[in-house]
Amino acid sequence: MSMDAHAARALSPWMEASGPCQDVVLSSRARLARNLAGMNFPDRLSAGEQHALVERVGRAVAALGPGWEYYAVAKVPPVDLRVLMEKHLVSPQFLEGGVERAVAIRQDEATAVMVNEEDHVRIQAFAAGLDVESALETALAVDDGLEAELDWEVDSRRGYLTACPTNLGTGLRVSVMAHLPGLVLSESIGHLLQALAKAGVAVRGIYGEGTQALGELFQISNQMTLGEDEQSLAEGVAQVAQQVVEQERQARRQLAEEHMSRIQDRVWRAKGVLENARLISADEAIQQISALRLGVEMGLLKSPSYATLSALQVVALPGFLDRTAAQDLSREGRFQLRASLIRERLSREDG
Repeated sequence: MSMDAHAARALSPWMEASGPCQDVVLSSRARLARNLAGMNFPDRLSAGEQHALVERVGRAVAALGPGWEYYAVAKVPPVDLRVLMEKHLVSPQFLEGGVERAVAIRQDEATAVMVNEEDHVRIQAFAAGLDVESALETALAVDDGLEAELDWEVDSRRGYLTACPTNLGTGLRVSVMAHLPGLVLSESIGHLLQALAKAGVAVRGIYGEGTQALGELFQISNQMTLGEDEQSLAEGVAQVAQQVVEQERQARRQLAEEHMSRIQDRVWRAKGVLENARLISADEAIQQISALRLGVEMGLLKSPSYATLSALQVVALPGFLDRTAAQDLSREGRFQLRASLIRERLSREDG
């Protein structure tokens, strides 16, 4: 599959699957940080050394078998990289690095490998709903495949060595993307975030550290990577996520009992805006998509599907819009195209 195909579609194929607790948890992700033995970390490599690393990892990716494509960043249009970031296939930090980088993407986009981000290699795998076990299993399988061709830097006492000390040990970050409008609307989210922080669980925005929780979407992950094995870390995140799911469901039940008219108004206003707006900002679109998702999650609406809702979140973003228009759009141009594409997606499903 070409990079053009990855960047042209808003919906990753794996997002079309259903998963556990999908009324609250959109997706689960496992990310592994790895570095090659005997080499400096990426920020201390010369351009030539970075290039050699890209080629070396490329050969290892080829050995993973069919279904994988490997792209040197120098050959990828910047707008396509922005779309990959908006689809979570690469990180915001990856976009800020030099040209001597690469990304490997499996055809279903459920797995991607970044080369020369903060670490030499960052493997990430996704699964629909609350299914950290499947995400971890996939990531570890890719890790094993690459390790058959590459030697990772491992210390007998500290585990995998990483550029950031917080990733030492397993190098594993397990996260779930949770939609928590019930806790936000009931003004209970602050207490939850405080409790999770005390429990050693990180809560971040939609694109990870330093980003905002747009559309009531929160990324919940482990903070510690040292001292436990991968399975234990994943199980810990899954248990915390399950508790968050129950609290969110309880908050929604309480809102339905005490403020059902308020919820219905929020949902139906969002539906009306998204189906009829001719101009809409990214912030408003994401907020209205969140309300539409809440309507589906609470059984107030039969459509759109979870897959369509996930696609709309990408359609609303600047990189995808510029890429669709094949130009850098003006602010109003984005507002107009965003509204048009959202209307089109919703009418397609209603039809």
